[in-house]
Amino acid sequence: MRTVFLPVLALGLVAASPPSLSTVIAGQASAAQSSGRVAPDAHAPSEIVKAAPASDWVAIAASDLLVMDLPPLNAKPRRVVIQLMSPPFSQGWVGNIRKLAAAKWWDGTSINRVQDNYVVQWGDATEKKALPGGLETVAESEYTLVKTDGEEGDIILRHPKQYVEDYPRDWAWFEKGWPAGYGIGESTRTLLSWPVHCYGMVGVGRNLSPDTGSGAELYTVIGHAPRHLDRNIALVGRVIEGIEHLSSLPRGTEALGFYKTPEERTPITAIRIGSEIADLPRFEYLSTESASFARYADARANR
Repeated sequence: MRTVFLPVLALGLVAASPPSLSTVIAGQASAAQSSGRVAPDAHAPSEIVKAAPASDWVAIAASDLLVMDLPPLNAKPRRVVIQLMSPPFSQGWVGNIRKLAAAKWWDGTSINRVQDNYVVQWGDATEKKALPGGLETVAESEYTLVKTDGEEGDIILRHPKQYVEDYPRDWAWFEKGWPAGYGIGESTRTLLSWPVHCYGMVGVGRNLSPDTGSGAELYTVIGHAPRHLDRNIALVGRVIEGIEHLSSLPRGTEALGFYKTPEERTPITAIRIGSEIADLPRFEYLSTESASFARYADARANR
């Protein structure tokens, strides 16, 4: 069975202050549309996706998937499939997550926090379960990466109203299929890139700096993109199927959406790497480097 996934478009500008609620994801064609040089595509986004040729789809290896199973609800299974982030981003944390899954560490833990319009978080509620050996301690410097401008294959998605203005401090774009920010380091003046928080993105819970989290405590975004978390907490993947099993959970009863009692928590049956799951369907995503994706993004931004 083939299951497809469309990369999240609701990026917003990656800036120090919160962006406006308008979606800032127009492709370069949108700039031409805003100036009246190009007419909008008459096709709906869904029609563009349906017509995308097979060559515009990228297969996701089962070994790059993290599969979470929750207890059935009303006799229906609840499975959440997460695509782990590919290089160059967050590989220290991703490596830890692979080790935790191999050790079956999450089995018997729980979903401990559901904060409305923010995040769902899971892990060991007692914070006493011993971690497997060999986990990496990842430095805060890994929240961002030094980049080379204009790498072949990257598509920068610009807001049409800003296309003709001076180059802003930060841009939102896609890199190798992942939503990313791109800008100039304020102190070093080096070119930087970093993953950004969008709906369904998965990150690593942590304590106060300099702690960066091991990967044992994870969360996913279930609300408006929280820009203040970018370059502050590590992102390690995105939910590509089953987000409804998390976003529909009862909201937490304590501060920050944590559950007050163990009975309120949703237990986790198992978390495994996808290559260990015999019945896992084949997943693909629409390449962000394809002409179909550029048309799709443009149609979403210019309805």
